[in-house]
Amino acid sequence: MHYIQQAYKGLNDFWRYVIGILLVLIGWQFIGMLPLVLVAFSYSKNLKEFQESANESFMNLGINKNLFLFLMLFSFVIGLLTLFYVVKTIHKRSVTTLITARKKIDWSRVFFSFSLWFIISLVMLVISYFTNPDDFQWNFKPIPFVILVLLSFLVMPLQTSFEELLFRGYLMQGLGVLFKYAWIPLFFTSAIFGLLHGANPEVEKLGKWIFVYYIGTGFFLGLLTLLDDGTELALGFHAANNIVAAVFVTQSWVVFQTDALFISYTEPTLGLETFFPVLVLYPIMLFVFAKKYKWKNWKEKLFGKIENPFI
Repeated sequence: MHYIQQAYKGLNDFWRYVIGILLVLIGWQFIGMLPLVLVAFSYSKNLKEFQESANESFMNLGINKNLFLFLMLFSFVIGLLTLFYVVKTIHKRSVTTLITARKKIDWSRVFFSFSLWFIISLVMLVISYFTNPDDFQWNFKPIPFVILVLLSFLVMPLQTSFEELLFRGYLMQGLGVLFKYAWIPLFFTSAIFGLLHGANPEVEKLGKWIFVYYIGTGFFLGLLTLLDDGTELALGFHAANNIVAAVFVTQSWVVFQTDALFISYTEPTLGLETFFPVLVLYPIMLFVFAKKYKWKNWKEKLFGKIENPFI
């Protein structure tokens, strides 16, 4: 049974997905964000300053970077718990069916994907550092850095898991059941995933071509999910990507910064390095995964009709 067909193990009425998405949004954006809003309000001198910071970034209020990171991650944790609740109670199926088509979660896949992208990302950072060392400033602060590492490895994977299980899991399966062909949810979830990054400061700095990277990454993660019949590889990749970005180098020109090892002062440019992962690294990783896990029936998994196996 293929990954999207796991949805047929539960209830799939369209209204259930509408209510499910609404509940997840409430849990994520309202309940989950409430602690950050309350802390930000306590840091504000008055209501006007609070409103102005809400339009830009609460971080401008001087909130401790690690506290801010924790509060941001907390909202995603609540979103993830809400998603699990929706799958269990509204769709009446196990959380495992949201994650994989295998009988149980293959953690070896998660760790392999994590390790592979973690190493590749570090190699790219080392090359960038030795190519342009003047663009980096050493920023090591022992206690804040230790706290950052703990938050990154213990809590950040929950944030990335929420995003993966919402897009490559819940929406992929829901749209697959609705439209009956895997390529349709692959297209839509990739586009939505990319466009939701439109609020990132990188878009303002680099222009709309940065969406090629965002949507391309979403497409790559969608391919991993469909071809491997589970989200394990996507979960590992996404966690490694965000942890490296948070722990090792923070950019001086982005709104959200961490107590990373280095601060990069490079001016934002939309060059080959922006598209290099999408055009070169992702295809190489697809090749590695395909060989390691012996993927077959690509055409059927991507373009075949999705049918209820229980009828």
